[in-house]
Amino acid sequence: MRRLKIGIDGRAWTSPAAGVRRYMAGLMPAMLELDEPIELIALGGSKDALPRGVAWVAEPSHPPTNAGWSVVGLPWAAAGAGVDLIHAPAYTAPLTARVPTVLTIHDVSYERHPEWYPYRRDWLRRAFYRRSARTAAHVVTDSRFSAAEITAAYGIPADRITVAPLGVSQEFVPNKAGTRPELPPGVHPTFLLHVGDLHERRNLGIVVRSLIQARRQEPSLAPLSLVLAGVDRGAATELRSLAAAASMPDLVVCLGAVREDCLIGLYREAAALVYPSRYEGFGLPVLEAMACGTPVIASRAAAIPEVLGDAGILLDPDDASGWTRALMTVLRNGDLRSRLRAAGLARATEFTWPRTARLTLEAYRRVAA
Repeated sequence: MRRLKIGIDGRAWTSPAAGVRRYMAGLMPAMLELDEPIELIALGGSKDALPRGVAWVAEPSHPPTNAGWSVVGLPWAAAGAGVDLIHAPAYTAPLTARVPTVLTIHDVSYERHPEWYPYRRDWLRRAFYRRSARTAAHVVTDSRFSAAEITAAYGIPADRITVAPLGVSQEFVPNKAGTRPELPPGVHPTFLLHVGDLHERRNLGIVVRSLIQARRQEPSLAPLSLVLAGVDRGAATELRSLAAAASMPDLVVCLGAVREDCLIGLYREAAALVYPSRYEGFGLPVLEAMACGTPVIASRAAAIPEVLGDAGILLDPDDASGWTRALMTVLRNGDLRSRLRAAGLARATEFTWPRTARLTLEAYRRVAA
């Protein structure tokens, strides 16, 4: 089998989106470890951000915008590097290039629910994403749910889409016996955890309201708080206001973005991960929490059931009383927490970056052929 030269959009390694950076950090080293006849070449971006084994070419001259990079700079870099194909790992791809493009689309929430993105120029982003998807030779996505959504949004047939579920990095494991991580200032046991940027589709108000009810019904839960690890995209003020109106200003703790070692410590110490999102293309925090032995309470929505399976508690995202009951049951019942911990650890072993890499490589070969 001849050696395959794959050009990767090098800017993805330093993407402002944490999920894209995690995708690159998990997928690309696993791709190299497959010991297959391939060569990975980062097209542009920061050379210092690359893992060992990935080659690099500098960015050619191009218009100084992200669109200018995708439309002009990236295909020129690919031509100069002599690659067999381009992998664009995050939504945007060259509209014209001498070689085919494999495009990763993690979800299409912006297209299916534009009401969640009320930004003045969001229509332009949606148009560029749509054109990128339809121009790509093949699409890779994270779940069966997202594959169906991509077909519905863009009319791309199923045979042009590969589902390659994400993996979980080896650092995400439970505490070693007798060890306890140091928690960030302002985080006190016992707490529930949410990981991910704070915006409307994450539906976090239902957890805040449910926690308020739980604390009122069960005085022993008075110290319980909701810790939010993620960049605020406009939702934090409302969540704090809900807590303040209930005379519980300590209920919501906003940490913003956190380092990975801090994030792992939060997973390990949380009483449960709460994930009430209405729409996810995968839901990587659900997988990371399971790998750390943390019980998961999540929405029965979008791709989340594909990831969680029967290893956690799935609820209607709008069932306020159900969320309250679930939170109280998990916090009170040590046997249930132990069962969820064991089920989550077993479930997490099914999701590995080598599997993601293998499925993605199959997509590369299909396009190159």
